[in-house]
Amino acid sequence: MKYFIKFFLIYLTIIISSCDDQVNVPSDDQIPESNISYSKHIQPIFNYSCTSSGCHDDQTKAGGLSLTSYQNTTASYVYVYPGNPDASLLVLSIEGKSTYPMPPPGRPPLTQKQIKAIRIWVAEGAKNN
Repeated sequence: MKYFIKFFLIYLTIIISSCDDQVNVPSDDQIPESNISYSKHIQPIFNYSCTSSGCHDDQTKAGGLSLTSYQNTTASYVYVYPGNPDASLLVLSIEGKSTYPMPPPGRPPLTQKQIKAIRIWVAEGAKNN
């Protein structure tokens, strides 16, 4: 019985430690000043700050916007206008320059570096890279 308990505890520890519910968001120092990658830099920000909160996921689509994939994010020029961040509601919202500031009050804000990265990504053509 003693060995069974040890075995069970070790097994349980391995199972629990192998669960990875965390979203890997690049730290500010991992975000470059140019050549922003959607898959490496932008989507992780959206996954952490926008889709996991039940706002801009595929089911809720707050404001009609899902940020769960490149296709959803860029589905409308209203939200993301490639090459023109000043005409992109997504950029204006995260910068607090629209009537729909994001994230809404009570939610953790994006860092200035994350906001800048999204702006640069849109300015660089909102590429699927």
